[in-house]
Amino acid sequence: MKYVPEEVSAKLASHEMAYDAVKAALIAASQGAAVFPVVLGHGSDPSNTYAVKSSAVGDLAGLKVGSYWPGNDAQGMPRHNSIIMLFDQSCGRIGAAVEAGRLNAYRTAAADAVAADALARPDAGTLAVFGAGHQAEFEVRALARIRDLNRVLVVTRNAAKGEAFVAALQDDGIPAELAEAEPACRSADIIVAVTPSTAPLFDAGWVRPGTHVASMGSDSTGKQELPAALFDRAKLFCDLPAQSRIIGEFQHAKEGMELTAIGAVLAGKAAGRENAEEITVFDSSGLSVQDLFVARAVLELAET
Repeated sequence: MKYVPEEVSAKLASHEMAYDAVKAALIAASQGAAVFPVVLGHGSDPSNTYAVKSSAVGDLAGLKVGSYWPGNDAQGMPRHNSIIMLFDQSCGRIGAAVEAGRLNAYRTAAADAVAADALARPDAGTLAVFGAGHQAEFEVRALARIRDLNRVLVVTRNAAKGEAFVAALQDDGIPAELAEAEPACRSADIIVAVTPSTAPLFDAGWVRPGTHVASMGSDSTGKQELPAALFDRAKLFCDLPAQSRIIGEFQHAKEGMELTAIGAVLAGKAAGRENAEEITVFDSSGLSVQDLFVARAVLELAET
């Protein structure tokens, strides 16, 4: 069995690699990849949760176990961790295991960037990001690769964490500042939510025409980052409609609302943004197919 430990996969991971792998994975997901129901569980302390996501596509089959341990902050460790396992399909044994804590952060941010690249206006320059945690920083950096961001407005309830987040972005030349929710939304060309919220983070009326909105944190039943009223004014996209309806942001959408797989847009099989005034919404509930593709990319890099 091939094994790639966290310290190796973290060094091999990059926004460029993750973008290419995730884009290919989203297209594959829209073209008949087998994506199986998500298994949700928790540790002995119910606040410590995990999800098992599995899929099969082409010559790849496997699963990702992703955990969320909120108490890790006190230990100076990321709340999220992951491991990806690929089957040797000739015998059913695990052929490769890739520890993917940092890799998963790149993968998640890549889905955001791929969707924004396809759906946000080409001139989008102002980003409002809800959340200032570990994942939010990856999201901003990934988006800065695909759009020329001239302003990043950070909305967070934790002032100390927000100030540190803004300083880290500024150190890399990203023009970030703290902001309140309403003015941030009213100014934004792109709004991204990266939180574990179970209630809307802003009002639908604050989103102006032409904005692209993404929910990156809704990945289990009960979670919600966006106001459902926004869906009536927008075109709705997601990584996988069937999964988004169950555990993603669109569990809060009205029955019958049209959801378009972003992979179909990327493959030229469905329309994305059609004019500068449309509001587009993307929900990323996270697909195992993405994990399989980024794991394969890391294995290939590890062998070179």
